[in-house]
Order: sequence, then C-alpha cells, then structure tokens
Amino acid sequence: MASVSINDNSSNFSGNSRSLLKKRTLLFRYLAEINVIFGIWYLQWRINNSINFDALWISIPLLIAEIYSYFGGVMFVIGLWRPLVRQVKSLDQMIPPLARSDWPTVDVFVTCYNEPPEIVEETAKAALKLDYPPTKLRVYVLDDGNSANMRAMTERLCIEDLQSPQLQQEANRIDAEHSYLLERLKQLESLTPNTQAAEQWLQTSSSEPVANELTTKFVQSLQKFILWLPPTDQSISHRLTTEHKALEEAIRKKELELVELSRFRYIARPKTPGVAHHAKAGNINYAIFSGETAGNFIVTLDADHIPKPNFLKRVVPYFYIYNLSTGKYEQNQIAFVQTRQDFYNIPPGDPFGHRANLFYGPLQQGKDGMNAAFYTGTNAILRREALVSVGLQNFADEFAKDEKRLDEFDLVGGVSSNSITEDMNTAMRLHSAGWKSIYHNELLAEGLAPDDLSSTLKQRLRWAQGTIQVLVRENPLTKSGLTFWQRLQYFKTMYSYFSGFATVVFISCPIIYFFTDIVPVKTYGSDFAIHFFPAFIINRLTFLAATWGIPAREVWRSEQYAIALFPLLIQAVWSVFTGQKLNFQVTPKQRQSGIYLRLVWPQLVVFILTILGILWSLYRFAIGHLNNPWVHLLNSAWAIYNLLLLSAIIRASVWQPPKEV
Repeated sequence: MASVSINDNSSNFSGNSRSLLKKRTLLFRYLAEINVIFGIWYLQWRINNSINFDALWISIPLLIAEIYSYFGGVMFVIGLWRPLVRQVKSLDQMIPPLARSDWPTVDVFVTCYNEPPEIVEETAKAALKLDYPPTKLRVYVLDDGNSANMRAMTERLCIEDLQSPQLQQEANRIDAEHSYLLERLKQLESLTPNTQAAEQWLQTSSSEPVANELTTKFVQSLQKFILWLPPTDQSISHRLTTEHKALEEAIRKKELELVELSRFRYIARPKTPGVAHHAKAGNINYAIFSGETAGNFIVTLDADHIPKPNFLKRVVPYFYIYNLSTGKYEQNQIAFVQTRQDFYNIPPGDPFGHRANLFYGPLQQGKDGMNAAFYTGTNAILRREALVSVGLQNFADEFAKDEKRLDEFDLVGGVSSNSITEDMNTAMRLHSAGWKSIYHNELLAEGLAPDDLSSTLKQRLRWAQGTIQVLVRENPLTKSGLTFWQRLQYFKTMYSYFSGFATVVFISCPIIYFFTDIVPVKTYGSDFAIHFFPAFIINRLTFLAATWGIPAREVWRSEQYAIALFPLLIQAVWSVFTGQKLNFQVTPKQRQSGIYLRLVWPQLVVFILTILGILWSLYRFAIGHLNNPWVHLLNSAWAIYNLLLLSAIIRASVWQPPKEV
C-alpha cells in the first residue's frame, strides 16, 4: 500500500480537538490566483483571435469544451481554498475525562445484499472487537437479501460473542449486581412485618399510657429520623413499599441488561411486492424505524469494510463540547463524521484506479473547510437524532405532494432514497437543515475494491448516475438552507460528471487534423504559444501544489481515468436526462473473470484512430507531402498525451491477477 500522510494523531494540543490549514495552502492560493488570471487571459485570446471561422463545426465545440474546463478548474481551486487538517484526542484521553457511564450508545450497521457470508463475517467480527463498552455497542447485519446462510452465520457468531471473555466478564458483573439486589429485596421483605407491628404499637402508645415512656420516645425519634431522610414519606411502611418497588425495578433492569448482552443481531426487512424498496437507503431506514435499534449514533459499514478497534474512540469525541459554565460535556450540531476510505486488496500498480487519496485528502479536506464534507456511505458515524429529524421532514414534504407514499414511511425517512447515491444526497439534506459535518482524515476501516473492470465500471456508473440524479431532483443551487460555499461544493462535483462531452472534443481534434488538415484554432504560431503554454504550465503547477504528498503515480492514474471514462460519463448523463429507470447495483465482491475489451470499445476505436493518424502524418512527412510540419508535431504531442491517458483503461480491460505458484 502506498504511503500517504493522512493525519497527525498527536495529542499535544489544548482542548480535545482542533483544526489547522493544510500545509502549503498559501502557496496553492497564490498559484491558484495566477492560474485563474492566466486562464482568463488565454480564453479571451481564444475567443477574440483564434477561432477558425472556416471550420466552425469543430472550432466552436473546442472553445465550449475549453470554457467548460476552465470553469471546472475555477470551482476546483475554490473548493480547495480552505483545506482543514483535523486533530482529535481519543475518547478515553479527553480532558476533562468523559465518564464511561456517559459514553453514548452506538449501533453498527453492516449493510449487505448478496455478498458471501464469510466476507460479512469478517466485518462483523471486527465490529464486535471495537474498543468500546460492550453494553453500549450493538452490531447489526442488515441483510437485504434475507439469506438463510447469512442468518445462520449471524446466529453462530452471536453465540460465539456471548461466550467471549469480555461478555462473560460483563455477565458475571451483572449477575453479581443482580444477586446483591435480590438479597437486598429479601432483607427488606423480612423487615416489613416487624416494621408494620412497630408502627401499630406506636399508634397505640400515643393514645394509651405506656409503662416505658423512654422506650416510646426513642422509637418515635427513630421513626421521625427515618422519615426525615430523603426521600420523605408519610410512614415507614410507605417508605418500605417505595423501596420495594425501586428494588424490583432495579432487578428487572439487571435482568433486561443480561438479556441485552446479546449485542450481535440480524435484521432482514420484509419486502412487499409492488412497493419500492429503495435499495441500501431503504435497508438502513427500516433498521432505524423498525424499533429494533436505538443507539445514539449509527456507524454505517459496507459488507466488506473492516473497522479498526479504535474506530469509535477516534470519531465520537467530535460530537461533544465541554461547557465551562456548567462543567459538563454537551452535544453539538455535528451530524456526521466521515473517515477516509481505502482497500486492502489493490494489486500492484492499481490498474483500476481505486486509490482515492485525492478525494479522501485535498478534496474532502477542502469541503470540510466549508462545512460541506461528503458522507460516502461507509466508514462514517451519524447522529441518529439528525438523521431521523431531517429524514422525517423530507418525508413530510414528499407526503404532502403524494399521500400514497405513506406506505413507504419506514423506508424513506432517514437516509435519502431520492437517488441511487443516497449518501451524498443525505449529506446535502443534513447540511441544508443546518447540521454540521466533519471529515476525519485517518484510515479507520479498509474494504474490498472491485478487482475486475466490469465491476469497477458498474460502480463508477452508479456514482455518476446517482450524482446527476441529485442535480436533477434536488439541485444544490436552488435548495434552501445551503450556504453559498456548500452549494459550490455540491455543484462542482455534479458539474464534473458532464466532462465526458468535453473529452470527446479534446481527443477528436488531433484525429480530425491528421486526416483532414482542418484545425479548430486559426493559428498555432508564436501567438498561440505565448498564450497557451504559460496557462498550461501554471495550471500543472497549481495541480501539483494541490496534490502535494500524494504519490505522482496515483495522481496520474486519477487523471487517466478522469479522461478514459468519457463513454461512461456520457452514458450516465444520457440515462438520467432521458428518464431511464436506474437500479441500485451492488458492486460484486468477488472477481468476475474474463477479458473486457468489449466494455472499452469506444476507447479502443479512439486509440486505434489516433495511432493511425500519427502514422499517416509520418508517412506523409516521409514522402514530402506534409504541410505545416510544426502543427503536425504539436498535434502529435497532443495525440500521444491522449494515448497515454486512454492506455490505463485498455490495460485494465485485459488485466489478470498473477497466477498462484
């Protein structure tokens, strides 16, 4: 795994948490400002001096593509203007300390559909090993596939957990406390007859002469003293009755606590035919509203994401703030804390571009600086109160539009069901309701990445379609409650998924020129060089400053896939805007064997045409029929750059895991 600096866990600072600007932010800002200015300078030259009016059919698309890219770049640098590095003290190191009895209850939701039980079992075992009081932790397998094998695995693991030394110790403690309460109750019951007789004797002595007046006064004084002690009562008998009820209630709670030690549970929601099920969102919402879960906080984990033992201790402190005036910890307005995501099965070279240190680094840190961190569906902890309150409000709004949706109440409230990327839409709703978010840049859970191109493309298509769905259904530019910066952060993500159209123009221009000598730019001479190269160079320097600390190979792989996925991005836009039915497809967790050249045929066509165009130029140069060789050389450099970008996905389509010896 590549070594990437992610988070300084040092606790040598005052308070329990703090945020700092990421290193080299000022350098990035200077470069970003110059980049924006040079970009405007280049575009005004392009618009006023370089359009080829003899080939407007290609000149105008190229200019539009460049303008689109420029505005995307502007939003990119603005989004990185205030990247935050968070530091936090672990839950058991907070100053002043938060008593373990005051630690919140936590439900861990392991969502699954058709994954192999052994994969879910590994995640569940890790969740049960979280370093957290066992009586305050519940782990739930939310099995949307209602699998008999999954249920059997859950029952077996539940029994194993109950037999673990940790729970046995808790059971012994509860049993000892239960026995003590029973003994106290027995003693109390033995006192009751004598106490009642004594009170009756005192009543008699008050109306008749008694031989031993001193004894009577002593017993009366003792009675008054007992009744004077809090809580006050009318009589000792009434005090005993009250104490008896309190002990019975305490015993009942201890018995319930013993039953509740079963902390690993299984939930499979019923699915009524003809009623929308809302995939993962519906699965989580059913668990929230079914009455089977009640934790103050909810951790969501995909079926294959294995949490580290310190997960909860590293994220729960963000939800508390110490009030100096009251001397107590109080909860704040943080709705969720998202941690970074990584994978433990990425092969050498990362052929499918799964490493996401750019997103789970500068991009999320930049969003965090504007209170717009994204919830990404896994490796996150959410406040139940925030999720339920916002979910119910959105359901009420939808119910007002369509009363038939009442049957979907337990599937719609909570996590957003309005898009197949329920996570981002949920975060946007929470932000619009005034809740805050945190991005904690520490690796606290690792999962399985798709290790074939088919599964990878299914996952990327779902992300693209879902994001564009949110734009169409809940446009952040018009959604009430969001700040300007939050609107920008959400919109720029959605904007980026339209880049497939610009990519088609960029990769087509050199090919068109090789075979037709038609140029979209009127001049490629010194005037072009003076305007293009400074803007290009400062753009690359700005990007280098933004991605500082991320391995260059990974950054390059991200660029390759950003361009090479152009057919998928176009498909996503087309499918959403034409109203096609979009289904939530679970990403396969096991390798789908095969060669996938058929999935990248558009990239192959472009790749082959580009090579043929370069060869054709070389042939014409060799026979002395090549006009404007410098223009051909410039387009050849452009074409080779395009080939390098496209080569990643073509290699991925034929990639096979190393054969085991």
